[in-house]
Amino acid sequence: MEQPSDPQKKKGGLTLVLALATLIAAFGSSFQYGYNVSAVNSPSEFMKQFYNETHYNRTGELIEPFVLTLLWSLTVSMFPFGGFLGSLLVGPLVNKLGRKGALLFNNVFSIVPAILMGCSKVAKSFELIIFSRLLVGICAGVSSNVVPMYLGELAPKHLRGALGVVPQLFITIGILVAQLLGLRNALASDEGWPILLALTGVPAALQLLLLPFFPESPRYLLIQKRDEDAARKALRRLRGWDDVAKDMEEIRQEDQAEKAAGSISVWKLFRLRSLRWQLISVMVLMGGQQLSGVNAIYYYADQIYLSAGVRADDVQYVTAGTGTVNVFMTFCTVFVVEIWGRRLLLLLGFSTCLLACVVLTVALALQNELSWMPYISITCIIIYVIGHAIGPSPIPALLITEVFLQSSRPAAFMVGGTVHWLSNFTVGLIFPFIQEGLGAYSFIIFAVICLLTTIYIFLVIPETKNKTFVEISQTFAKMNKVSDVHADKEELADFPPAASMQ
Repeated sequence: MEQPSDPQKKKGGLTLVLALATLIAAFGSSFQYGYNVSAVNSPSEFMKQFYNETHYNRTGELIEPFVLTLLWSLTVSMFPFGGFLGSLLVGPLVNKLGRKGALLFNNVFSIVPAILMGCSKVAKSFELIIFSRLLVGICAGVSSNVVPMYLGELAPKHLRGALGVVPQLFITIGILVAQLLGLRNALASDEGWPILLALTGVPAALQLLLLPFFPESPRYLLIQKRDEDAARKALRRLRGWDDVAKDMEEIRQEDQAEKAAGSISVWKLFRLRSLRWQLISVMVLMGGQQLSGVNAIYYYADQIYLSAGVRADDVQYVTAGTGTVNVFMTFCTVFVVEIWGRRLLLLLGFSTCLLACVVLTVALALQNELSWMPYISITCIIIYVIGHAIGPSPIPALLITEVFLQSSRPAAFMVGGTVHWLSNFTVGLIFPFIQEGLGAYSFIIFAVICLLTTIYIFLVIPETKNKTFVEISQTFAKMNKVSDVHADKEELADFPPAASMQ
């Protein structure tokens, strides 16, 4: 057994192995999520034309406008629906294959649809695109949950926040790259759109080649696989030195805190009083993230840019500029999350989005009355994007990793991912109708959601910065009013005494 670490020994920086594992996991998985969110936006007119031509070649008739709109809505909405299905796969995959193994397996749901979408025009089949969007959605649903879990379990506690934001950074980079490649003088053309859709397979192929050379989660190896030597070896590679006694002890504490629990199912997660506030918090934060209007802001942005006098041909560049702001602010969050903490960033982010929604509502209502109002609208969009990038976008997934212990973490990610994708799907489905009915006042709904989420965070969410998983679990134990079984056994409070003695 290792001797206790030298107290003078440095607490550990970002080693090359940890940095590369983070980049490969995030680029190979999170990047694809962002890329596929945005990839179909720019070439939509060319793709609809392909749908029409394909149907005409088959039947001799063009698709009716309503049916074409329905087919396109299906193409877009298959992605979040696939994300929902992918979220349901998270628990079984990470428990059976491990965190790294789940990411490697998940690349099947990227490489196969990339090939299908790339060949869809040659095959004269728009059905291949719709089916492929479902598959890349499953890929995104798995990766959006597994990557934060994997990185959160690899990182030492003082780097957990920074590395936990990296997946969101790569999502924003994926969105920006798709926007840039989707410019009309790039791949948004009649010949280029199949290539644009097929490029999603490139990061997956690279991850499939490189990730096997990096360690599995030491927590998974020790707590679930019971392989102490493999866990120690992984930790030594990740930390960059041989003395990993302190890290091993922290994992053992977590293991002791939940030995009787085994793997907690989603059903059991909802029944455990000792995890009540953690579960409610995850659902509120994931719902708030998607229902706060981030997708609606992007939906409305083009109209606002046009009304502000931006030429129709130039809107694509302004949109890419907004994407650049998103990337820059998320990049900044990587560095400030361990200084300001998660709670402050969430409060600041949702408050900023609240303010932006309120002012944007006023600006849109007065847009035809005052000539300078469209510029206020553009400013509100940029401020909203900044606010969402510093808190609501990156922090919720990071918190799921932090507020649950090993046995309940997969089930918690399944619940959080389900809420995330169903909320995403719901906004995409009903926002056009809300916009038609309420017009400029649509954003009042999002402002109310931002306000309620901000109040909840202020009253309930504790700071988790620089705390071990067990310390965070103890904080929530007090909130859940769980009887003190042992200092490190709060998650077992609802288990019968016999189970705790096994």
